[in-house]
Amino acid sequence: MEALTQYGLAGLFIASFLAATILPMGSEVVLVVLIAGGQDPILSLIVATTGNVLGAVVNYLMGFWGGRFSMEKIFHTSEQAFERATRRFKRYGPATLLFSWVPVIGDPLTVVAGALKINFTLFLVIVTTGKALRYLAIAVALASPFK
Repeated sequence: MEALTQYGLAGLFIASFLAATILPMGSEVVLVVLIAGGQDPILSLIVATTGNVLGAVVNYLMGFWGGRFSMEKIFHTSEQAFERATRRFKRYGPATLLFSWVPVIGDPLTVVAGALKINFTLFLVIVTTGKALRYLAIAVALASPFK
């Protein structure tokens, strides 16, 4: 992942996109290295958020078009696990998408949102908000005088 830092913002976009898909990656290191190296923090936040949201859109579309198949064959979850995720999503609503950035649970949340055919505009707004806040928190922590 750190190898992507040599590509600057393009590397950050790729890392952020891949981190939001089913690949077990993180983009935070690339963001931190670039900002610490003098890259514009606002532009870095925009690029990271955009890449991460587009990766979540891929998950949404896999759920939208693939539903249970996506969850079972791509994410390797059982039918029972899919049903539990669906019940939780229905119980707590689309606001759960604010946690789409959380490792392990975030990707399946975005797939379930697609499988349940959650309004795409609502999906984009909530996912973008959650992911942008996460990257903002990282950037603020990096800039903190208390580090």
